[in-house]
Amino acid sequence: MTRPEDALSQELAEARFRRLYDGHGREVLAYALRRTPDPEDAADAVAETFLVAWRRGAEVPPGPEARLWLYGVARLTIANQRRGENRRARLSQRLRADLAEAIAMQPEPSQGEGTVISALARLDPDDREILRLTAWEELTPAEAGRALEISAVAARSRLHRARRRLRRALAASDSGAAPSFDPTPEEEQ
Repeated sequence: MTRPEDALSQELAEARFRRLYDGHGREVLAYALRRTPDPEDAADAVAETFLVAWRRGAEVPPGPEARLWLYGVARLTIANQRRGENRRARLSQRLRADLAEAIAMQPEPSQGEGTVISALARLDPDDREILRLTAWEELTPAEAGRALEISAVAARSRLHRARRRLRRALAASDSGAAPSFDPTPEEEQ
């Protein structure tokens, strides 16, 4: 149960915070806009700055000193954003290098694999994904269904139809004819 003095203290804190935001929100936004590469980063910095002000309300100095305190918090927040972005950029660079190395180590597909890959490329994206999840990622149909956010029954049904279409595409590749992907009456069931 909330005591009356606690409720009054909360109301006073909220009123002080509203005055702080109303009085300095635009100034902190302008500060952040001049120091960040895009408006979304500036908006994030302002939100984080005022979150810190809310959490540390007792530390916010009164009067004009509050604006300076907010600038200091915004400066640290923007610095944290930059460090995070730099970490993400370094990680991305490292992952690209690792990926390039892993790709270079992959053997060239055999003629048969190339035929399968070519036939897969002619399938609908949903068919390709269910086939890849079950064959390449070695997921069960139920697991593939969870990854695709469909039921296990729907995944099994989709996999069955996709395999049938892939067989037709492979047969058409062998005969040189263009595959037909119109659903047959049995596929529509």
